[in-house]
Parts: sequence; structure tokens; C-alpha cells
Amino acid sequence: MVRPSQQLHTFREPAPTRPAATVLLLRDGPDGVEVLMTRRSESASFAPGAYVFPGGAIDDADAHARAISTRRRTQSRVQLIQAITAVRETFEELGVLLAHHADGTPVSAAEVAAMDRSGGNAFSFVEQCAARGLRLDTDQVYTLAHWITDRDLPKRFDVPFMVARMPADQVPVSDDAEQFEPVWVRPSDALARHAKGRFHMIFPTLRTLKRLTVFSSVDAVISLCAQEKPLWTSCPRGGFLGGEEVRYMEHEAPFGELALVSPDGQLLHALDWQHAEPVPLLKNVQRLTAGNTSAMTGPGTNSYVVGDASTGYIVIDPGPADFDHVGRLWRATNGDIRMIVCTHSHSDHSPGAQPLQALCPHKPPILGLPSAPTARPPARFTPDRALEHGEHLVLFGADAASGEPVTHTLRVVHTPGHAANHLCLVLEEDGLMFSGDHVLNGSTTVVDPPDGNMSEYLESLDLLDDACAEGNIEFILPAHGHVLGDARGAIAKLKSHRLQRESKIARAMRKMPAGTPEDWLAIAYDDVPQQLWPVAARSLAAHVERIRELASRPGALPSALSTL
Repeated sequence: MVRPSQQLHTFREPAPTRPAATVLLLRDGPDGVEVLMTRRSESASFAPGAYVFPGGAIDDADAHARAISTRRRTQSRVQLIQAITAVRETFEELGVLLAHHADGTPVSAAEVAAMDRSGGNAFSFVEQCAARGLRLDTDQVYTLAHWITDRDLPKRFDVPFMVARMPADQVPVSDDAEQFEPVWVRPSDALARHAKGRFHMIFPTLRTLKRLTVFSSVDAVISLCAQEKPLWTSCPRGGFLGGEEVRYMEHEAPFGELALVSPDGQLLHALDWQHAEPVPLLKNVQRLTAGNTSAMTGPGTNSYVVGDASTGYIVIDPGPADFDHVGRLWRATNGDIRMIVCTHSHSDHSPGAQPLQALCPHKPPILGLPSAPTARPPARFTPDRALEHGEHLVLFGADAASGEPVTHTLRVVHTPGHAANHLCLVLEEDGLMFSGDHVLNGSTTVVDPPDGNMSEYLESLDLLDDACAEGNIEFILPAHGHVLGDARGAIAKLKSHRLQRESKIARAMRKMPAGTPEDWLAIAYDDVPQQLWPVAARSLAAHVERIRELASRPGALPSALSTL
């Protein structure tokens, strides 16, 4: 884990969460699924003026409604209480009651209209339903998603977003106190109105509606939710992009960086890609992105600066031979560079090493692994000293405030695959991994034979996973893209993607045994834009090489490849 002393921002305890429940009432409209939404009061303490789904905080008295509730066999006690809250809140806010009589007939609109919706008495809802012999349709309320309010907000909830079918003969009527203007809307239409500034919604509402756009009917939604597990669970994180506040879920590219820089939810970090100034990620880690933006490099090559004023600095991947970028690295370190490390020899990573070394008065050593004979001419590289697998590169210093000793230790992990001389680095004290091109954020790396080797690449992923498990590594800092969180999950996802692609290539080869790589490419990469096929063809060649190598060893051959 990251040392607290290296965090950029002082620890701040996020506000506690309060349990709540929200329900999406759905109906089948002429053009697809429609959802009932309502506008919150402008004076509300949470999401004022936003269009939302009905719901609210779970009340202790909701547990008393279990006696008049119906329950699915697979529905947990917690889910039942949440469903009760959702039913009660929908009744109080919109005058819609999910309930039926003992003989199974649904409650009528007239009966609902005669009931008191004020909610002033904690037990009045239960008492009114019991007096009319009603049972709540809580067995027809299903969990769609689980949202936890962002850590930066002063008022937070832990809330399932539930779904239920709208009763056929009831009409929503707002309470005109907390909720106004109930409206039926297709999810795609609500999103379009929001984009035009006419239908304000908060982040969880937007993402939930976006997920609903793929469903063709209410039955399809409920069928999926009947598995009794939320389709997703998220506590989003926020930052700034173009000066505007933005939020991201766990699976999205910037989330890991926000978790590293602002672990307690401080809304402070800018996510814009720029090339002029270093971006602090921790007190001892800065990122400076080269201006070599392209389809292959994304926003550019990330150079990392590890260390502090007392220890001096290690520069990881000085990037291309770009005079401006090299100069910025020198200024970011005040020229006090102790070592320059290249994760591999490709032209967007290592050529800046010698110009940077020349600027430094003490001529720090250029470290890495020499390129193999298989490397293409632009990727030839010879370090001042070759690094050993498992070697430690250590910076020593003292804390400026306390005078206590401080170390920053990088451990070398040899990871061939993307390139024969590729290596990664683990910052041991803070549980960070600098992955070079082996693990990227937002894309998969190219494995280009002969210097690239798919079997070695996959084996190196396993080695990195072991390193993450042993070192409690949560964050990966790639050479292209934002910081990745959930390091082991990211590695597992990447390996799974590679093996799925390999299986698809193998099927293409079986389908067209006399075909060419171009033939197989069109089948195996049919989900990739054609303009990227020339790049994809390199990794396809690496997969084909591995498939044929496996086919020569029947004892180790996966079943998917057994007919090749």
C-alpha cells in the first residue's frame, strides 16, 4: 500500500453512508421500455432540481412491514427491507402503491387515492395497508444495481436501484413537496434531453439509464435482475476534465488514477492530458507525458520521475528524442537524476536517455536490458549497464520535516513478450508497478514477432500477477494512459482478452485451413475497426506462431486448438 507520508492530500474521512432504496417503475411503451421519473425540489439537500427515480432512506419502521409483505424464495432479508422502503417511498412521493388484496386482486387507484401519503406517522403506512387487508408486492421488486454515493459529497447513501413493473391502472401524482412533475420517458430520450441541458440528472441516474437502453422490454430487465445479484456495484470517483467536474465508475480508465491521487475522494485532480508540466501522482512520483501523440501511443509516452529532493530522482522511460520533453524532465528534477531506466528499447521509450544524461552534470547511468538481435533497427538499444531480474535500485534520503530516513526502492522484473528486453519496475515501499508497454490503460499492447513473443508475453503477465500478490500492489502505472487500479484484476482481464482473441484466431484457422493471415485477420478481428488491422496483424502473427508451437506439443495443447 502507498505510504501515507507520500500521499499528496491529507487524510479526510468521507461522510458516513446512510442505507436507502430507490425503485425504477417500468412499463412497455410503443417504442420500448419507459421509466417513471420525477423532479426533486430545488430546496432538497441532495440532488436539488434533478430528475430522479422515487426512493429514500430506509426507516427503522420499515421492518414492521414484513408482516404484510410478500417474499421470493431467493430474496434475502436485506433485499426484502429494501423493497419495502422502495414501495413505501413510491407511495408517499408519487401515490403509486405496489400491493394486492388477500384474494390476489391488485389495489385499486381509488383505494390508493383514499390513503394518507403524508408519512408523518412512522407506522401509518403499515397500519393503513393492514387495515385494508393489503399485502405489499415486494416479491415483484428486484435489484438492478448497487450505488454508493461518491466519497467527496457531504451527504452519502448506500442504495440499491431496484426495478418493478408499474401497476396497470394507477397514475402517478407527485406530492408537490419533495417531488414534482412525474414523467414517463424512454431512457435514451432522457439521456438526449440531459445532453441538451433540459433534463438535469446526477451521475448514478445517467449511468443507470444508459444501461437500460439495451433492453427491449420490461420482462427482459426483470428476467436479468431475477438472478438476485446487482448488475453492477459502484462508488464513483470525481475529478476535473477541461475544468469541468467529471465522474467515473470502477471499470473506466481514469478511476484508478483518482483512487491513487485522491483516495479519500478529494475532488482536486485534473485528468487532462498535457505535455508542458509534470503531474504529481504522489509526493515521490510524477508523470510527464511526451508530446508524441498518435494512434499507437495514445496521449503520448509517460515518463515517470521517482524520488524527492532529498533522495534525488530516477527517471523511468525518458521517451523519444524530443528536446522539449527531455528539457522538461531535467527541470522537473533540477538535474538531480541518479539513474535513467528504460523499460525497453522501442523508439518512443529509450532515445531520450542519452540527451537527458548529457544535460546532467553527474552523468547518471542509463540502465535497462540491451536489445536482442531480433529487434528492428529503430529499436536498438545498449544501456550503460544491464539490469538483473530481481535487482534493486535504491534512493536514500531523509524526510524534510522529521529528518527520518526515507528510501525509494525499485525492483526489476524481467517481462519479455512485447519486446525481448522489456522489464517492469516495482516501487516496493508504496506497492506501485511501472509496467512500460506490457500493461496499458485503454488498449492492449502490440506483440510483434520476431522480437515480440506471445507465449513469453502471457508468461510475463503471470509473473506480474505473482508480484502484485506478493507485494500487495494495487496500482499499475503504464507507459501510455492513466494509472490503473485493481492491478490483479487488470492483469487477469488482459490475459483473458488475449486468450479469447487467440481462441477466435484458432477458430478462423480451422475454418480456413488453407487461408492466409489476411483471411484470418478479417474473421478474428471483425470487432476491431479496419484502420487498425495493420497493427492487429502483428499480434495475429504472434498468436499464430504460438498456436502452431502449441500444436507441435499435443500434451500441452488446449482443446480449442486441438484440430490445428
